Amino acid sequence: MWVRDIFLRRWEQGDYENLVREMRLGDQFKHFNYFRMSPDKFDSLLSKVNNRIAKQNIVRESISPGERLALTLSETCQAIWDSLWQDVLEPPTTEKWKEIAAGFNNSWQIPNCVGAVDGKHVVIQAPPNSGSEFYNYKGSHSIVLMALCDHRYRFTLVDIGAKGRQSDGGIFRNSEMGRKLINNELNFPTDSPIEYGGDNIPFYIVGDEAFPLSNNLMRPYPGRFFKNYFFRLSRARRIIENAFGIWAARWRILRRPINASLDTTERIIKATICLHNYLISNESEQYCPTNFIDNEDNDGNVINGQWREGGIPNNVFNARRMGSNNATRNAAVIRDQLASYFMFEGAAPFQWNK
Repeated sequence: MWVRDIFLRRWEQGDYENLVREMRLGDQFKHFNYFRMSPDKFDSLLSKVNNRIAKQNIVRESISPGERLALTLSETCQAIWDSLWQDVLEPPTTEKWKEIAAGFNNSWQIPNCVGAVDGKHVVIQAPPNSGSEFYNYKGSHSIVLMALCDHRYRFTLVDIGAKGRQSDGGIFRNSEMGRKLINNELNFPTDSPIEYGGDNIPFYIVGDEAFPLSNNLMRPYPGRFFKNYFFRLSRARRIIENAFGIWAARWRILRRPINASLDTTERIIKATICLHNYLISNESEQYCPTNFIDNEDNDGNVINGQWREGGIPNNVFNARRMGSNNATRNAAVIRDQLASYFMFEGAAPFQWNK
């Protein structure tokens, strides 16, 4: 038989035709918990992917697009990426970088910062015959999501699929975003509003010690010298940690080893990245409420967000290892300028108690 009788009676006992319908009508909180979005946003998403996942009824009745989206198998993951990435993950323009910089300055008091970068290991079952290629320093097999995010915890640039054994710095240098940053091809603004010590401080992204210092990438000093600089930089770097935390906490498949082919795993990552940006832009109060992310009290003390609870270890992110990167003289001068700026003209009142 083409389809077993039990499956032809989906409207009598199927999850989508019964449980989902009841949630839509009478328990939208449960619907959000089930799908990570409200019924309205589910319908909006369905309208975007409908044509890509709809099937024709030829020999037998096909599964409806709504049910396909509810199941979200590999084919649907690809459809979500194809339908959304140009709207929610389009590389920023110069004007968009300026908006992000203004957001970082308003929210985190760090001028000219256009993003925070880090790598996230997505744990997988070891691919056949892969040896130690995907084996990482945490003792698991993984592929790496290298990502840059804005001040609202949205991913702006991503690189997916590097093997887990590689270092953050190596992955970044070999990624398209890393090469374009080094070659100054990301359309960062050139008209810096911050002048200090007779020179303009350029626009830059922030990373940890694993990343190479450059004119457009600021990282901590070796050790913990210039503590005010370290503190101010860490506040901005925490944004990418929270972005990864929200992403993994909302899409629970990322909290256990993914048992799928590398191609399917990458499709899952791509789909959930798009959904993360889509929902944080359109349904932020539910998807990312204030108590879900890290916050600070009036003295600048960190109040951990709820994403850190529920079995997600605090060391889920990459260990802060010192790389062997040799910074250019000019980049070191820019970092010194920024550290000095944080000490004097750009000092925040609460930083002296940290």
